[in-house]
Amino acid sequence: MKRFFVALLSAFSIPLMADLVEKPVSYKAGGIEFEGWAAYDEKQPGRRPGVLIVHQWTGVSDHEKMRARMLAELGYNVFCVDVYGKGIRPQPPASGVEAGKYKKNRTLLRERVTFGLQQLLQDARTDVSRVACIGYCFGGTAAIELGRSGAAVKGVVSFHGGLDSPSPADGRNIKGKLLALHGADDPFVPAADMAAFEKEMKEAGVDYQRVSYPGAVHAFTQKAAGHDNSKGAAYNEAANKASWEEMQKFFAKIFAP
Repeated sequence: MKRFFVALLSAFSIPLMADLVEKPVSYKAGGIEFEGWAAYDEKQPGRRPGVLIVHQWTGVSDHEKMRARMLAELGYNVFCVDVYGKGIRPQPPASGVEAGKYKKNRTLLRERVTFGLQQLLQDARTDVSRVACIGYCFGGTAAIELGRSGAAVKGVVSFHGGLDSPSPADGRNIKGKLLALHGADDPFVPAADMAAFEKEMKEAGVDYQRVSYPGAVHAFTQKAAGHDNSKGAAYNEAANKASWEEMQKFFAKIFAP
């Protein structure tokens, strides 16, 4: 019986005795110094699927580090990309200005996320044939842009990210599947943007899914957002848990042998 449970746990890539490593990682690209964050199980042998996390508008924070830990516990090799650059961690309202630079320049945004992807792909623990990118808020927009860049990722997951379509033809570059996890009452994603996004995905033939959570607004996965929906951004426990489970099911499909 014991052998049966050991085999069952192994089949679902759940570490029996995880020894997690969590650490900052400095890297240089394009003449700029960045500081990302890595998380992995040191005792897990061999290569494993890799997950790239793109931060929300304040830069790499405790929220992304927490998600990296959760993913590492599930058996993934995880790297949090630093889009802004080392030491650039703006707080509101300055974070809106910083994020806006990249939302207005999608080419630059794609380049910065690609720098982080390269770090993940160069890691000996990463199975380069099984890599996904996820992102939160600003990071959700960035994750979708990585897909539009033509990056060889199996899947992209956006948690309450922007769902616009600045260059509709770029949807044809998306190679993997796409999952958009969205607050049904998010006031920061206009209906016109969502319609344009879905039109782009359909015309490009992208295998995508949008899941909307009733009663959830922007930033529904982040406790720091508070609980007041009237502000447009607020934590929603039910949507947070449901979206994490949805992501895990998505990964099970795209990473299946």
